Amino acid sequence: MNDWLTDDGTLPILVAQDLGHRFDRPGSTDGHWALRDASLALYPGEVLAIVGESGSGKSTLLRTLAGRLTPTQGRVLYRERSGRVVDVHACAERERRVLARTEWGFVEQHAHEGLRMAVSAGANIGERLMGRGERHYGRLRDAAQRWMARVELDTARIDDVPRAFSGGMRQRLQIARNLVTCPRLVLMDEPTSGLDVSVQARLLDLIRLLVGRLHLSAIVVTHDLGVARLLAHRTLVMRQGRIVEHGLTDRVFDDPQHPYTQLLVASVVNA
Repeated sequence: MNDWLTDDGTLPILVAQDLGHRFDRPGSTDGHWALRDASLALYPGEVLAIVGESGSGKSTLLRTLAGRLTPTQGRVLYRERSGRVVDVHACAERERRVLARTEWGFVEQHAHEGLRMAVSAGANIGERLMGRGERHYGRLRDAAQRWMARVELDTARIDDVPRAFSGGMRQRLQIARNLVTCPRLVLMDEPTSGLDVSVQARLLDLIRLLVGRLHLSAIVVTHDLGVARLLAHRTLVMRQGRIVEHGLTDRVFDDPQHPYTQLLVASVVNA
């Protein structure tokens, strides 16, 4: 990780080196490369956006970073709170699960995939705390209420199941479920997709507020350049499985260098 030191000596918390992922066809020796030669670093307190059209490899990259997909090539390194560096795909499955419950959070595009839909809102939030060993019912319930309030959900609905919530409320609940353990890193896959514009705006304001207050590092996959511009310090642009441009978000969108990025920006301006 020392190769990624900043000028002021800051170490990244996550590094990807030459990641590639190939989906092999059954009965065939060839396959489709959904991700090729992707390298990046994420620093403490930084928000990184990954943008591109559908099928560009955004979600494949995110899920490989999260340890959910095993790369065909390359590696992912994570620096824990203790300072120990972990090779995410070389460590034991149990160790990855512990990381996912404690130091990481993952916000799914579709909230029903990140929530247990048949149990209460409070139980959804408390479950991650139980995974860290908390068993006291009162403390679990108090934590759930605090986090419901922080994501602007009515605490009187703590015993309601997620099915009774709107789409925007489910995403807020999923965010509370992920942040209750105070992770250092949060990965978000299209967190505002499918929501009404007004709901999107309120959710984005909430995410920006929480990321800033908690000094989180975050990676946000989105097809919406407006989301990237609002949330991200830096942006990566992907096309056909490769990172074609990266830099400070304002620079990437105000002065795009790659022809594909220029087309993306122009499509928003002319919409």
